[in-house]
Amino acid sequence: MRLDGFGLFVNDMGKMIRFYRDVLGFEIQEAEDTSNVYLLKDGTLFLLYGRTDFEAMTGRTYEYVKGLNGHSELALYVDTFDEVDAAFRETVSKGAQPVMEPTTEPWGQRTCYIADPEGNLIEIGSFNRPFHR
Repeated sequence: MRLDGFGLFVNDMGKMIRFYRDVLGFEIQEAEDTSNVYLLKDGTLFLLYGRTDFEAMTGRTYEYVKGLNGHSELALYVDTFDEVDAAFRETVSKGAQPVMEPTTEPWGQRTCYIADPEGNLIEIGSFNRPFHR
């Protein structure tokens, strides 16, 4: 098996699409009014699933975390420490919820956290060098 992408089950599809598109720069692959939306970021597939549509499809109900949650994180990388600071300021100015201001950690990473409109954590970090996979 190969990892194809990562998805979130969302309550307000329109608000979440606008956040990931307009604040974080993800490319939308489908119309905004669908129940499953495919977004791309740097060649990685990112999916948003409407909760009620997913429950109807699977014939089950699920519990969802409300508010700011520590269930998972989405990690974004920038090449320099200055870009971490700039990305934090820019995303917060566009509506991201600030969670942790940029900080240089003892292991050499500069990192910060924001949250999307449904409380999912997003890390923006750098080791002050270009990303190498």
